[in-house]
Amino acid sequence: MSILVDENTKLLVQGITGSFGARHASLSLAYGTKLVAGVTPGKGGQKFEDTVPIFDTVSQAVNETGATASAIFVPPPFAADAILEAADAGVELIVAITEGIPVMDMMRVKDALRGSKSRLIGPNCPGLVTPGRGEKSHGGCRIGIAPGYIHKRGNVGVVSRSGTLTYEAVWQLTQLGYGQSTCVGIGGDPINGTNHLDVLEMFNNDPETEAIIMIGEIGGSAEVDAARWAKENCKKPIAGFIAGATAPPGRRMGHAGAIVGGEEDTAQAKKRILAECGIAVAETPSDMAKTLLERWGK
Repeated sequence: MSILVDENTKLLVQGITGSFGARHASLSLAYGTKLVAGVTPGKGGQKFEDTVPIFDTVSQAVNETGATASAIFVPPPFAADAILEAADAGVELIVAITEGIPVMDMMRVKDALRGSKSRLIGPNCPGLVTPGRGEKSHGGCRIGIAPGYIHKRGNVGVVSRSGTLTYEAVWQLTQLGYGQSTCVGIGGDPINGTNHLDVLEMFNNDPETEAIIMIGEIGGSAEVDAARWAKENCKKPIAGFIAGATAPPGRRMGHAGAIVGGEEDTAQAKKRILAECGIAVAETPSDMAKTLLERWGK
């Protein structure tokens, strides 16, 4: 079991012929991901690495290959339309890696996806990884830019706004001998498709996930909302970390969504509320896995 993706997920990559898309499509193939198609308008009929067919449109790719997930490596001015094209083609999971998509574009996307069967992860996210069952966890599903080799098949779910901190938490767990069920980078933009609460619910319902690391940062109320839900509904041990403790109030820091507005937006307030909700809070990024294991009783 896992959430969102597994070793059978059929992936297509929008923007597969660009330098960034091509590099990470290659890495996903090397990880054992079932990459079945690429999409670049005007390059239909070509092959990526002599094996993966390239199509002009997402609908063609889906009809020909049965792809159910898409990774979007499309430049910011065109990324919103790429997301909508994937949704129109019936893609179930759309993972937007692109950073810098205009907020107005994302407002349009958010409205268009309301009621759709498509789920959006991101934008401005590292994507997600479900480690495989093969040697060194090969054969899983890697969508996005996360380094595959740091992952290990196991029972800890990871959800994070920060890409770098996702990798840090995963590497700490793997080094300590604890693998991951699925790792989800939800992205740092103010308007995203999937939030902490959405992912916590999925981890709570996944029988293979036994414990959870939730990584957040200053700005917005997503982590607080998730923590309050978890207090009432989640029986699995959770460790949390909130980045941005030294950020001055009112100043935009890092991610586009990381700005302190209300009194619950600060790192100190979020850490306090997480602790009140029964979540073990790591004081530094280097303690995330250790904090979870202590809370988990391992």
